[in-house]
Amino acid sequence: MSKNAKILEEARQVSAKPPAVILCEPQLGENIGTAARAMANFGLVDLRIVNPRDGWPSEKARAAASRADHVIDNVRVFDSVEAAIADLTFVYATTARSREVSKPVRGPDEAAEKVVSIGANGAATGYLFGRERWGLNNDEVALADEIVTLPVDPDFASLNIAQAVLVCAYEWRKTATSNALPFRLSTEEHPSATKEDVIRMFEHLEGALDTANFFRPPERRPHMVLTLRNIFQKAELTDQEVRALRGVIAALEKRTPRPRKDEVEDGSAGMVVDSDTGEA
Repeated sequence: MSKNAKILEEARQVSAKPPAVILCEPQLGENIGTAARAMANFGLVDLRIVNPRDGWPSEKARAAASRADHVIDNVRVFDSVEAAIADLTFVYATTARSREVSKPVRGPDEAAEKVVSIGANGAATGYLFGRERWGLNNDEVALADEIVTLPVDPDFASLNIAQAVLVCAYEWRKTATSNALPFRLSTEEHPSATKEDVIRMFEHLEGALDTANFFRPPERRPHMVLTLRNIFQKAELTDQEVRALRGVIAALEKRTPRPRKDEVEDGSAGMVVDSDTGEA
């Protein structure tokens, strides 16, 4: 198994029972579908809908879900919030404004830590989301254990349902998988350049710049060389990138590139330079 394959497998490993997402009286099928898509992006599948205005099933929701059919096919519809959360042991109510209900208020990252902690023991949890136009009422918020709110601009705090679902789902998966990513740069496929090769590239570049009379006035050369070297050192160049840069420098020097195989076979090539390194 390759390194990236191992990373991908680790990213699939979730350490806790995923939370349910409960949408209270959503108005548009498109919003249900985009919420389902956001759930699928981060491994959530339990979507519950309370009294959808346009009924269920919804072809608009399925189309907006953009192939998150496994979430849409698993949707359950309830006639009350109480029924939708009855089997859950811990519920977060999402809201963007202060409420009369006295409950702990968490950010999405804090909420995710608690949901993962509870879910790690196999207990069922959920996030309750309100209506598009005015969210949850106080009675519905009172049914939850705690409130989760996002650090939005108070002057423009309203979020689309799918956006709010996406943020909560993202924070949950990041916590549940210990921030495992599905891929990273493979140092096996893209090894870092050795210091010897980097220094030789510096010398090649500086020699080409000397020829082009770049360093003016001459007394500024040491400082300019130091600046150029610092620029490239920050890039953490790979072996392939160093060879590509050597080829660029050679091209700017107007050296003859290394011939193709067919040119070598017919004897048409003369003095050549490696296009990767600029060396004869």
